[in-house]
Amino acid sequence: MRRSKPWYILIFLFALINIVTIALENWLTENGIDTDVLILGNMILFVATLLSYLVYKRSLKNQTSYGAINGMYGSFAVKFFICLIAVAVYLIAFQGKPNKPALFICMGLYMVYSIVEVATLQRLLKRKKNA
Repeated sequence: MRRSKPWYILIFLFALINIVTIALENWLTENGIDTDVLILGNMILFVATLLSYLVYKRSLKNQTSYGAINGMYGSFAVKFFICLIAVAVYLIAFQGKPNKPALFICMGLYMVYSIVEVATLQRLLKRKKNA
């Protein structure tokens, strides 16, 4: 049985979102959506999700439930604070004139990355129980 690496899904999602953003660049720009914000937001979300995943995966090696719960909160904190800092830097850099449609799309991407991360971790937990 071939086991794919869980982060391959994240890499595929990251590449797919960037390809779609670049392919629809003219249409997005015509509709007032800054594609640079989307690509940078996608990159930040990818890195945050990957770090969050690694923190939680490391906590699965712990034999106690306390370690798993710490890992869950730690992975949430990593992802949350990376995104919070990125949004704060963006708002400060653009002096209160952010591209709201791009930010809302990035919020949607946050949900997509979170869903993929949770689904991947659930598969890892099932494998760990069956191992």
